[in-house]
Amino acid sequence: MSDCVFCQIISGETAAFVVHESPGTIAFLDTRPVFKGHVLVVPHEHHETLADLPSGQVPPFFDVVQHIAARMPQALDSQGTFVAMNNAVSQSVPHLHCHVVPRTKGDGLRGFFWPRTKYTDGEAAEYAQQLGAALQER
Repeated sequence: MSDCVFCQIISGETAAFVVHESPGTIAFLDTRPVFKGHVLVVPHEHHETLADLPSGQVPPFFDVVQHIAARMPQALDSQGTFVAMNNAVSQSVPHLHCHVVPRTKGDGLRGFFWPRTKYTDGEAAEYAQQLGAALQER
């Protein structure tokens, strides 16, 4: 897609600080990092969300995410990583991408400030049944 900045990076039209490339993916530094060294892993083919990525491409995509997450602490002298992906909501670029962010205790990242709720009696079982049934469908 010519108007997709990630597709432009993949094609070489737009410069990026590429840290890794494989036959199906490219990984580069985020221009607005949570912490320095924050990497985006992107499939070469334009797919907007994880649900759009063909199933055969899921394992190699996450192999790259895992590889980067495993090597990042030693490379950047961090203690771990934060791996995250938005799908549509809060997705600033509509091209599938996974964030791999270096983490160190005391770095100030406090996680998500999501409102919490509770299930009423029997409600959790209903949600579990609904999700379980949907996940059995292909």
